[in-house]
Parts: sequence; C-alpha cells; structure tokens
Amino acid sequence: MIKLIILDVDGCLTDGKLIYSSEGVESKNFSVKDGLGITSWIKIGYEVAIITGRNSKIVENRAKELGIKYLYQGVKNKLKVLEELIDSLNLKPYEVAAIGDDLNDYGMLRAVGRSFTPKDGVKEIREIVNTILSKDGGDGAVREMIDILVEQNDMKEKFLATWF
Repeated sequence: MIKLIILDVDGCLTDGKLIYSSEGVESKNFSVKDGLGITSWIKIGYEVAIITGRNSKIVENRAKELGIKYLYQGVKNKLKVLEELIDSLNLKPYEVAAIGDDLNDYGMLRAVGRSFTPKDGVKEIREIVNTILSKDGGDGAVREMIDILVEQNDMKEKFLATWF
C-alpha cells in the first residue's frame, strides 16, 4: 500500500512554464483539482512531499496552503533526498509513489514502488515509469495519479468521506 506520495513541481504540479513580470516577479499556475486530491490524501492519513529542483516562495506558499509537511527545494540529487525521507518516516520504497516529468526525476522514479509521469513527460521518463497519465502537467495529472492510487488501494469510500 502506498503511504507517501512524492511530487515534482514544474511540469507536474504546474505546466512547467516559468512566467516572469518585467519586475522579475515569478508566477505559476496550479490546478485546484490537484490541490483537492492532495488535501484529501492527507486527510485520510497519508503523507505528501514535494521534492523540486528550483526554489520558489510560490511553491512554499502552495505547500503550506495544502498542508504538505515535507518540502525540499533547490534539490540537485532528488534520489538522495527521497532515500533520506523514506528512512526518516520508516517506510519502504514499495510504500512510496512519485510523479516526475524530466531527467532530474529519473533516479527518484526508479527507486519507488509506483512511478507516474504526466502525458507530456519527456521520452526517457515515459520509458521507465509504471504509468503515463492521460493529463499534462499542471492540468490535473497529480489528481489523476491520486485517483488511481485510491482506486487500487480500495480507499474510495474513505477518500470520498473526507468531503461529506
């Protein structure tokens, strides 16, 4: 059973586009469907972590808003951070699912029990993951992953009960 979900940000939680104003202010778009799926996953007692290669105050704010306790930004070696987190939570790799879309996610995706990529993930990642999602990054791909995990782990009633 999956107990921890690892999320990449750019290209998974977002469409991967970096938008800057003329003042250099960064902007990102997040799917509310992903957000609802993440908060529901947490409400039923499981963990979520973000491991991302970039640093962004926007991501820090989004993680806080969703109740994500484990946030790692500016990560060059995602596999190392993943292994340290799994160890600190006393989990086994087969109890972890991850979503990534590009080469910097490769090692992390190979190390977990269930691996996912959005439909627009790069070829090398699509070749190694368990599941290529039907949604692009930033367009509900994370929610689709969570829905698949909920269904496969027979948690649908518990998942739905968080909202009624």
